[in-house]
Amino acid sequence: MSKTVSRFAPSPTGFLHIGGARTALFAWLLARSEGGEFVLRIEDTDRERSTQEAIDAIIDAMAWLGLEHDGEIVFQSGNADRHNEVIDQLIANGHAYYCDCTKEQVDAMRELAMKEGRKPKYDGTCRGKNLGPGEGRVVRLRVPESGSTGFNDMVKGPISVENVELDDMILRRSDGTPTYNLAVVVDDHDMGVTKVLRGDDHVNNTPRQILIYQAMGWEIPRFGHVPMILGPDKKKLSKRHGALSVMEYEKMGYLPEAVINYLVRLGWSHGDQELFTREELVEHFSTDGLGNSPSVFDLTKFEWVNSQYMQQADPERIADMVMDFLEREVGAEEAAKVERDYVARVVPLLQPRAKSIVDMVEQARVFLVDVSHLQYDEAAVKKFLTPEAKAMLEELLERFEAVEELTHDSVEEVLKGYVNEKGLKFKDVGQPVRTAVSGGAPSPGLYDMLPVLGKEQTVARIRRAIEL
Repeated sequence: MSKTVSRFAPSPTGFLHIGGARTALFAWLLARSEGGEFVLRIEDTDRERSTQEAIDAIIDAMAWLGLEHDGEIVFQSGNADRHNEVIDQLIANGHAYYCDCTKEQVDAMRELAMKEGRKPKYDGTCRGKNLGPGEGRVVRLRVPESGSTGFNDMVKGPISVENVELDDMILRRSDGTPTYNLAVVVDDHDMGVTKVLRGDDHVNNTPRQILIYQAMGWEIPRFGHVPMILGPDKKKLSKRHGALSVMEYEKMGYLPEAVINYLVRLGWSHGDQELFTREELVEHFSTDGLGNSPSVFDLTKFEWVNSQYMQQADPERIADMVMDFLEREVGAEEAAKVERDYVARVVPLLQPRAKSIVDMVEQARVFLVDVSHLQYDEAAVKKFLTPEAKAMLEELLERFEAVEELTHDSVEEVLKGYVNEKGLKFKDVGQPVRTAVSGGAPSPGLYDMLPVLGKEQTVARIRRAIEL
């Protein structure tokens, strides 16, 4: 049995989006789960629309997701001579022929076929002409006139098409360039690809590609076609649903492992398990678990998955990511004013509630802002910083100033001691103190928050609240 080789073959006419990333992930898992190889081919033959920027973005996105490929990246544009060599072989062995029919003539053939209730396709006018090369001529595949072409799809099961339904498709255009189906077959064969897992928009191409394999006497890989991703409204996924480029999710502060986990569950399942380590994905992945129905992209569910990974992540790693985001936002000089070690102490307090790094940065602002720039929520001030609260804060300020260092235990001792002494409920004291030190913004518990803020900031913030 030959070693499994799967591939991902994006066209660099745009950035790598969620749908393409999921296809790449499935192909990567297919190879890794079977101990095989995963190869990357950039199909850059569309010179007008392919850009170096898109190529770089695809490579960066694959690296960010951790979908490492084996061997060198293959660029399809460099294989044109090989593609034409195979076309010449197909002409020589009688499986392809030259055609001098114009586009207008072919259009007329199709229109007539439609009027007569037949399949609108090229009618084979030049099959028996035995033409040679010539200006304006194309090369067509000689499709068998009887029988059928079928394959057992790894996702959809058996699929078969009557050959009479298929066109004598063009292999080489009149300008001498090979067509997509021919190039894909040659490249997959030369790269040793044994299994092709791709989007189901390619289902109709597969019988045509199989005919090329058969005409060359090459071993045919196994094919599988995964359904598309839909938006919550069950329509084609678009930007408003979340169909953004992969690196946009990086900019929005999502973790790559969360993106991987969410994407793999869009169309694949392993029992009722929702969250997977990468090792578990490789261990459990099988095309048997791929569904045959379109999946729905749910941003709320995606954020939940990311929040689970945020909670589990190493705080030191998250701290580094927060610093990177601060640098992007305010510049390296301003970000350098924030102590990274201080951020690392803040992070664990925010991990239980943060949906993303961007969300965490927002929640962390209350810790990072200087007391003179602390913003107070008007409603919270009106509700909690009352004249009675001012008197409480003045007494608590003295007690906090008397404490040598703010720790979980010392903060608890001050606050609980005051509550018990005055015969109050904790919320009577806790809400004014929270408003004083956070400005009224959502924040962690005081026993955790004040030790991280430190005595100097805590005292300064309470004093400023009193002055308000």
